[in-house]
Amino acid sequence: YEALWIPGTDHAGIATQTVVERKLFEETGKRRFDFSREEFLSHIFTWKDEYESRIIDQIKKVGASCDWSRLRFTMDEKSNISVKTLFKKLYDDGLIYQGDYLVNWDTATETALADDEVEHEERQGKLWHFKYPIKGSDKFITIATTRPETMLGDTAVAVNPDDERYQAYIGKEISLPIVNRTIPIIADWHVDPTFGTGAVKVTPAHDPNDYQIGLDHNLPFINIMTPNGKINEEGGSLQGLTMREAREAVVKEITSLGLFVMAEDHTHRVGISYRSKAVIEPYLSKQWFINMESFKPQLKECVAEGKVRLIPKSWDNLYNHWIDNLRDWCISRQLWWGHRIPIWHHKTDPDQKLCVINDELPNEIRNHPDDWYQDEDVLDTWFSSALWPLTVLGWPDKTADMKSFYPTSLLITGYDILFFWVARMIMMGMYAMGEAPFPEVFLHGLIFGKSYWRESENGVKYCSEEEREKFDEGEPLPKSVHSKWEKMSKSKGNVIDVLNMIDSFGTDATRMALITCPVSSRQIDLDRRRFEEFKHFANKFWNGARFVLMSLHPEEGTPFSMESFAQGLNFSLLDSEDHWILNNLNQTTECINYHLDEYQFDQAANIATEFFWDQFCAWYVEIVKPVLYGKLGDEAKRQEKLKVLFIVLNNSIRLIHPFAPFITEELFQELKSRFPLPTKSDELDPFSQSAWDSLQSDACVVAPYPLKVLEPRLDHQISTLFNDLQEVVYLIRNLRGEMKINPSLPTDVIIETTKGKELLDLVNKNQHILKSLIRIDNLQFSTKETDHPLASFALYKELKVVIPLPEELQEREKMRLQKELERVQKEVQSLKAKLSNDSFIERAPPQIVEKVRISLKEAVESEKAINSKLS
Repeated sequence: YEALWIPGTDHAGIATQTVVERKLFEETGKRRFDFSREEFLSHIFTWKDEYESRIIDQIKKVGASCDWSRLRFTMDEKSNISVKTLFKKLYDDGLIYQGDYLVNWDTATETALADDEVEHEERQGKLWHFKYPIKGSDKFITIATTRPETMLGDTAVAVNPDDERYQAYIGKEISLPIVNRTIPIIADWHVDPTFGTGAVKVTPAHDPNDYQIGLDHNLPFINIMTPNGKINEEGGSLQGLTMREAREAVVKEITSLGLFVMAEDHTHRVGISYRSKAVIEPYLSKQWFINMESFKPQLKECVAEGKVRLIPKSWDNLYNHWIDNLRDWCISRQLWWGHRIPIWHHKTDPDQKLCVINDELPNEIRNHPDDWYQDEDVLDTWFSSALWPLTVLGWPDKTADMKSFYPTSLLITGYDILFFWVARMIMMGMYAMGEAPFPEVFLHGLIFGKSYWRESENGVKYCSEEEREKFDEGEPLPKSVHSKWEKMSKSKGNVIDVLNMIDSFGTDATRMALITCPVSSRQIDLDRRRFEEFKHFANKFWNGARFVLMSLHPEEGTPFSMESFAQGLNFSLLDSEDHWILNNLNQTTECINYHLDEYQFDQAANIATEFFWDQFCAWYVEIVKPVLYGKLGDEAKRQEKLKVLFIVLNNSIRLIHPFAPFITEELFQELKSRFPLPTKSDELDPFSQSAWDSLQSDACVVAPYPLKVLEPRLDHQISTLFNDLQEVVYLIRNLRGEMKINPSLPTDVIIETTKGKELLDLVNKNQHILKSLIRIDNLQFSTKETDHPLASFALYKELKVVIPLPEELQEREKMRLQKELERVQKEVQSLKAKLSNDSFIERAPPQIVEKVRISLKEAVESEKAINSKLS
């Protein structure tokens, strides 16, 4: 397939400008406005070039096989053209407008944020009750508020029209304390009569609900805040205070005026900037917006009709809920870093605006340059990101790439930017091209790390890095230390640096540790020990493959014959284990391909891991070792075993390659260099053909991915029969373990049955499998059941598996039985004494007495059995 993976970096407007501003202030003591716009942007570009190269190096180190010749940046020249072109198209179509609107204001970065850029936290606060004097009387109306400082911008008090408590007050005026402003008492259905006192202050310029009330009642909009979060001249004597300081000052002054009623504890949701983590302030300002109403039907239709499939499907409901509640998108940001809004304003006539998207200014501006200025704001980063599928393929030009690759095939991203990015890309793709930019979106979870902390009088104190490492490695937590899984945060110390994991455990182990996480879960709890686990797998894979290679090409003995391999498998020489492993290879390949098609990467990787480690290495390789070493079978059979080893290793390398590309590529190249292909026969069996075809490729990354094959000569019943053999092996191993027989010590094994002759014949026919996996001296089969006093036995289906106690262990067993006999004899004496006690018999409940009698009977029988064994 022709596949295209374009790498790119995002300019991350707010985050990047914040970091660089902080860095410049630390180095020079200067803030943004101490530089010219061009000087400041040059500093950001320098920073961007340095960190972009780091990001690219990291992505390469993880093993992303992107087309690096196509590397793009959201503010490169081509992106700039795309962004301006689409802006003008939206502007000319009347979908972009400018207006005064209540926005989410980040006072730390001094910019507006879209609704979905605001996170919400439950915080404990206060609900303050104040009395407002009613003009012309000695009465008051009591309001309740969670934000006392905003009373400086109040332009009304509102009550519910049906609230009988305030019917007589509607239409009257109050004298607003502190600022001495006269404001009306109005009736509005938005007011909840059960909240607080049922009377609410209305601050249209600083609250979303009040904003709508202000519009409905034609109230004044008084902005009391400066862009950096301080009280402006509307606050009178409080001018210059921060909003938090103003809150304390207002409460203090209201109290001094005798208007304070009470303050009660109150939990409420607080908006937080997802970038700076500053508390969001609703703020009335002039911004640029996209009218989203016309986009809603298409956005819903795309998902509802399956034009865009969200994976997992459970995201559909949340997506639809978000679309239903979509408000106009605020796309302007009060930053310098970003795509500057291509609008020019006339200095004296605010209604005159020109949208300019190329370097050549129109005559109006060129002829009268002093009369015009370009808009100072930049576009929201997500605006340019929304165009990414178009931009990277060359839009607005009708490029060959646009023709070949639009729409793209798949988007994989975190669920947290479903609305920031995914929905907006769909929207822009439909608008510009009439077609969604991708048919499928796989949404994966977010990685959480484990935090450890102690609680003190000064609050929470997170544990040191040294302590965290010990706890991560399994050291028990002291009672004073608490832990929980949380979203990764440097301040909490629960961040796992992937590059450190690569240095410690290798890239392949790091990738496997991540890929095998349950990627569709919303929360992925990632433990450092997981990387250690997959380091072991990487070592196992390497060592298992090296063993096969050494067997194929031994230093002594007959090497693997590629000429023989070129003739394909001789199925008449294959044993049960050969059919079994080829069957399992087929089933594993089918399962992995299914899970990859469904984007269940964790399940695909886990199945691949289990097949190689448990089925291939632990079973098949161990079973065939006697044949490989010449202890069993002839050279013809040995060559067939080597072919199967070659096929399974070749397929395993290719199956695991997407998950662990470095080890697999190294081993693939080893196969190619060690085993040059001769001329093959006209037709090979599909297993041999698959391996043969793969080695025609220059590298594993471009070799065909394994698919399930059809081979009529393969015995498909073997897999079921082999399960029985595996169970017998497990049974013998467990018995030996219970008898505490050293794994290196051979034992006799007797397998008997009176009914299951077919199963007995199967085990008998494949006894070489048992002998290759277990240290067995003599293996006997019998259709009669006999007594074996010095032996342990277990049952599987109709089979009885018996292991006589080896002579070396008989003396040890005799000592164990004598100790056991002493213990049982004491128990018998104790129980007899209890039953011969008349007081016990009379006073104890009947069921207790009966329980003692049963225990005595069991102990006596046990004593007889032990004596029998000792004799």
